[in-house]
Amino acid sequence: MRISWITTNPTPAIVYYGRSTGSYSLSATGSTSSYTYGSYTSGQIHNVVIGPLDPGTQYFYSCGSQDSQIFNFTTPPSSFPIKFAIVGDLGQTSWTQSTLDHIAQSNYDVYLLPGDLSYADTNEPLWDTYGNLVQQLSTSRPWMMTEGNHEIEKTSSHPEQFTAYNARWLMPYQESGSTSNLYYSFDVAGVHILMLGSYTAFESDSVQYSWLQNDLKNVDRSQTPWVFAFLHAPWYNSNTAHQGEYASTGMKAAMETMLYNAHVDAIFAGHVHAYERFFRVYNNTVNNCGPVYITIGDGGNREGLATTYINPQPSISAFREASFGHGELWVVNETHAQWEWHRNNDDEFVIADSVWLTSLSCPPV
Repeated sequence: MRISWITTNPTPAIVYYGRSTGSYSLSATGSTSSYTYGSYTSGQIHNVVIGPLDPGTQYFYSCGSQDSQIFNFTTPPSSFPIKFAIVGDLGQTSWTQSTLDHIAQSNYDVYLLPGDLSYADTNEPLWDTYGNLVQQLSTSRPWMMTEGNHEIEKTSSHPEQFTAYNARWLMPYQESGSTSNLYYSFDVAGVHILMLGSYTAFESDSVQYSWLQNDLKNVDRSQTPWVFAFLHAPWYNSNTAHQGEYASTGMKAAMETMLYNAHVDAIFAGHVHAYERFFRVYNNTVNNCGPVYITIGDGGNREGLATTYINPQPSISAFREASFGHGELWVVNETHAQWEWHRNNDDEFVIADSVWLTSLSCPPV
């Protein structure tokens, strides 16, 4: 488990932790960095990896000193069932707060975010306010994510891409053999998660493509019977927003067959600010051996909802609605999982869309 935090003043990169509040039998040290973007200089960014940790266990921890604020988190379970909260394109609006409030009530184990976090868009102090906004949730459960287009932040005066994202949201990419924070994989409780990069090279001659090939070859479905992929720009989309973008069409052309042959169970995307669930699809056709495709870019960003859909609704599209909300993926056991979508306009217990999934076991046709 990696603990990351930012301070204004120099602070030791050390985390004290244990199973009882204020009683820390363990500690770990890490590294400190910062970055500059134009006239902005970030605070001191501390990263500390703690563990090994017991599964399904609450830990209390303090960062920098034993006298600092006490936080607590609960580790994911080691086996099924496990619940994921999923939504992208969060931003920092009143709708964002509503989404976070709903997620907080969901009793999730891990939060998975398919890109577009702060919507800072080169206004770097917004990364700080975003951190404050999500702190209540991000300090208590693991948050795992991949990048979106709003993380690029490349300008003529700052040609480097993803400077703030890579500095602030360091993912465990090296543990999966990746050389980039923009794509990686990890296992949790019988699930293999692929976090793919829509805005770094993905063509068949790219490093990401080779890494993905190797990663999928090493998946043992007897150990991780479920495989889910996350990316930002959706490969299937019947909304009029973001049609024909290379991040979608190019990546789909390069990688769709590879993920299909690997029996990936579902592929989640953001980018389009609405919700849509497709049937199992391969090559633009309903296919019972293909992944379920879900667009969940309805977290609450400042750009608003994408309210216009292509009509008539394509036969491969099962459900679509332009409302803010979030998703919950409850993986019950080795064979069955339930997906739910919850609107912000409803109470948390109201389910607007739901489907049961069966882990793929049939060979491609």
